[in-house]
Amino acid sequence: MKKRILSVALAAVMALSLALTGCGSGDPGDGGEKQGGNGKLVGVAMPTQSSERWIKDGRNMKARLEELGYEVFLQYAEDDVQVQLAQIETMIAKDVDCLVVAAVDSSALINALQTAKEEGIPVISYDRLLMNTDAVSYYASFDNEGVGRKIGEYIEEKAGLADAKEPRTIEFFMGSPDDNNAVLLYKGVMSVLQKYLDDGTLVCKSGRTSFDDTCILRWSQEVALQNCENYLSGFYADEKLDICCSAFDGFAYGIKAALEAAGYTEEDWPIITGQDAEVMAVKNIIEGKQTATIFKNTELLAQKCTGMVDAVIEGSEPEVNDTETYDNGKMVVPSYLCEPLSLDKDNYRELVIDSGYYKEEEIQNAK
Repeated sequence: MKKRILSVALAAVMALSLALTGCGSGDPGDGGEKQGGNGKLVGVAMPTQSSERWIKDGRNMKARLEELGYEVFLQYAEDDVQVQLAQIETMIAKDVDCLVVAAVDSSALINALQTAKEEGIPVISYDRLLMNTDAVSYYASFDNEGVGRKIGEYIEEKAGLADAKEPRTIEFFMGSPDDNNAVLLYKGVMSVLQKYLDDGTLVCKSGRTSFDDTCILRWSQEVALQNCENYLSGFYADEKLDICCSAFDGFAYGIKAALEAAGYTEEDWPIITGQDAEVMAVKNIIEGKQTATIFKNTELLAQKCTGMVDAVIEGSEPEVNDTETYDNGKMVVPSYLCEPLSLDKDNYRELVIDSGYYKEEEIQNAK
């Protein structure tokens, strides 16, 4: 039995913080008491509802945990670091039996996670690795460096880089600097493409090829749009851009808008990659406005993470398949890594329609 001394003032502040966020769902009961088939409460902290994939992640986690009889307290922080911190502090105050956290910025959560550890609350890092803390028990994600490799390999094959007779131009749109996944993804991309930059097969006219120069804070679609507009006007007025190496479907939407505004058509449309296989991205791929994306089956991820939650609460060992890769600065976190898959016009039906991941009308009606 975990013990805690909480002041009335702290509880009131946390309750007020929660009320002000307006971002929660699944609050168990009027007083936040544990309910459900086994009396266990799981707090699930997701970063934002502005991206379709996180909505799906939260929905999948909640549904799978409830199937096992857990009460679920699901919260979204809308990419606000302080909101997420307040939400997690509230979850700790509610005496949750396990925390699942997909961080906005894990550096802001270190003290709260330490409190969770001291209170005996296991913490599972969901998709985004919690950095610089020994309070995390397990990590469920995709092979993030593998995601980058698949993006690089797709570009390599689609652009015919191995046998290219002429240089191809490329610009990079990489993920958020406060997300460890983005760093690993960039590493995977460059493990494939760096040699082509070095030998001149790929030419980045902006000169922006490092992670620091190409990362986009909070995975902002608007910043990707602005960056692409700046590249097109500053470096490609007299020459077409051939490849947009994008780490996220949201970036691809911004890139698409910039290209259309610059007068690009089907005849000179560049290769555009992405990640997450959002329904709008699949529609754009079908229509030829995006070339490819990385399909990450969030239903499988939720299944594996739910298994971790159930195991740590019941005192058993969860399934892991990596105990070496994910060093968060304080510890190597035992992990389960799901496999990402490349999706394009040739295989989208097999991956997301025939599998039941999306309905065809969902794609047709996407806006």
